[in-house]
Amino acid sequence: MTSLRVLIVDDEPLARSHVQSLLSGRTDVTVIGECGDGASAVARIVADVPDLVLLDVQMPERDGLDVVRTVGPDRMPWTVFITAHDDYALEAFDVHAVDYVLKPVNRERFHRAIDRVARLHAERSTPATALRGLLGAFEEQRGPSGRLAVRAGDRVIYLKVADLDWVEAAGD
Repeated sequence: MTSLRVLIVDDEPLARSHVQSLLSGRTDVTVIGECGDGASAVARIVADVPDLVLLDVQMPERDGLDVVRTVGPDRMPWTVFITAHDDYALEAFDVHAVDYVLKPVNRERFHRAIDRVARLHAERSTPATALRGLLGAFEEQRGPSGRLAVRAGDRVIYLKVADLDWVEAAGD
């Protein structure tokens, strides 16, 4: 198995260092570089063609989503957004992100994201193909036979939409 070539992009040096330390014990990844801004990230992605980009969303001048748009979602390597801002999650998946990890980064959650990319990469899937497959599976689940995820305390339970008579939200 070949190792994933990873580029870390974050405007905060401490955040880059933390991600680097999380990856240090893994034998299935090789960090090929770090970038502290979007412009240098675009240049490195185009020049070095990493397998995976760990990308912060909010950076000065050119944010992470702009990096993806500039490279092009269909040409972008596997992308995992690592950010303190959950506001951009839906938009991240629109540009083919494979995962979205919130800061402060939880070690276990981070490694699940990397494992997911490693598995997809080993299957020789492409980011765009994987996303289309995910969306196709989602479309099959939609409609009256689909499920609805509902937070109940610290758990998430899934309810069959067909079994619901009434839905009402209170607060968030």
